[in-house]
Amino acid sequence: MNQEKEMSFEENLNQLENIVKELENGNIPLDDAIKKFNEAMKLAKVCDDKLKKAEESVNQILKEDDTLQEFQVEE
Repeated sequence: MNQEKEMSFEENLNQLENIVKELENGNIPLDDAIKKFNEAMKLAKVCDDKLKKAEESVNQILKEDDTLQEFQVEE
């Protein structure tokens, strides 16, 4: 079975930026532009999901009893 290596956030973002540059250039046939746009939307979702997971992870703190708890700023 041929499995693709999962790309890092930075790799996904770099690929997304390259697609945006291609589309902004305007020298791409419509069918290719549609394919690139769909690919860009998928990459944007992957990046958004990775950011949300990272945010969830950062917003938790490890308590002394090794349990995770949501981080809250005390006023």
